This record gives sequence, C-alpha cells and structure tokens, in this order.
Amino acid sequence: MKALIVEDSRLARLELIELLKHHAFVEVIGEASNVTDAVEMASSLRPDLLLLDINLPDGTGFDVLKQLSSVPQVIFTTAYDEFAIKAFEVNALDYLMKPIHPERLAKALDKLDRSAEKEKSESLSEDSKVFVKDGQKCWLVKIKEIRYFMSSGNHAQVFFDNVKPFIYQSLSKLEEKLPSQLFFRVSRQFIVNLNEIKSIDPWDNGGFVLTMTDEREIEVSRRYASILRSALSI
Repeated sequence: MKALIVEDSRLARLELIELLKHHAFVEVIGEASNVTDAVEMASSLRPDLLLLDINLPDGTGFDVLKQLSSVPQVIFTTAYDEFAIKAFEVNALDYLMKPIHPERLAKALDKLDRSAEKEKSESLSEDSKVFVKDGQKCWLVKIKEIRYFMSSGNHAQVFFDNVKPFIYQSLSKLEEKLPSQLFFRVSRQFIVNLNEIKSIDPWDNGGFVLTMTDEREIEVSRRYASILRSALSI
C-alpha cells in the first residue's frame, strides 16, 4: 500500500513516518508540504493512500483533492475538528486529530486494508455484468455495452442503450474497478469505452475531440491526449 504524506510541518511528517513503520503493508513513497507539490506528486506517483493535512501554506487539503483526476483513499490528519463533516462528504476513510495516537492510526489503517482487499475482489472484466438501480428502475448491463461514465459530484452517470441512470460511486472509484484495456479516463469528467469511440479529431489546444457512437462529443485535454494516443496505438 503506497502512501503519500501531505503535511506542512516537518516534525509532524517525521512522527507519521515513525508511526507507519509499525504497519508493514504501508510504504511511504513521498512527502509534500503544500498543495502544489501534493498535486504534482500524487499525479505522478499514484499513491493508494493520502495522509492529508487540511491547513496548508497555499490552500487546504480539499484543494488537493479537487485538482486530482484520480483520488486515492484519504485519511485526514489535522488539529482542527470543524472540518470533519466536510471530510466525510468527500468520502474520506477517516479523520484523525493531532496528536495522532498509534491505536487510532491503526484503526484507520485497518479500514484501509479491508477496503483495498474488497475493491481488489470487486474488479470487473469485459464480460462482467453490473446491476444498476436508479430510483424504481433497474438494469443488468454488460460492462462492454456501456459507452461512457460522466462525473456528477461524488456520483456518476452511466450511459448505455438510450438511458443514463445515476450510480452512487465516484468516477475515481469506478476507474479502479473497470477493465483498463476497455475503459479510459479522458478527463476529470469522463471515462469512455474505447470501442464506443466513433471518431477522433484534433483540438486546438493539442488535445482531441472524441465523437462517441451516440454522437456525443467529449474533449480530451493535452494532458490525457498523449496517454490516449498510446492506448490506441496512434
């Protein structure tokens, strides 16, 4: 389990590292002291876990999460209790008050370990079917028949046939479970089925515009364009 510590206090970072040494399944792969460095490191290192302070020199821990295209599991570590409700609104795994006690950290990490194993067992293949329920309507749909997913806050819409029901999972969680050979994250808002792309046209910022089989146009930023180009061997 790869962890990135985001904390402006060097002493607090060192204390966390020492506490984590007692949990062999957690590997600290980096430290950041501000929002800018945290976003850059999280995007490049792709940690499984963020140990995230809330008050940072150039913003907040919530600012870090807003700028990430894929959000890992999050445990907040802070001296302030007034952000607890907001923390759980962004699906934080836990909220630890400083000074952090070893027993409290162990309980938070125990949740993380179980959650990671559960998500691993729930990974989907191209031949998987998923049950989708939106209100009183239900569907059993094959993964490969889904055109794309669109982010809607902490939830997502799934597009298949002529329907677009809501599902109660974030785009980042879906990305972890979907078969990577079939689905691709093209922006912070969309994950698309590569087989449902009808055409690809250049965009003036160095990215692409995808036209899907339902004629919807989806913009791909320059950041994602080079990765998509490799995935499609173009």
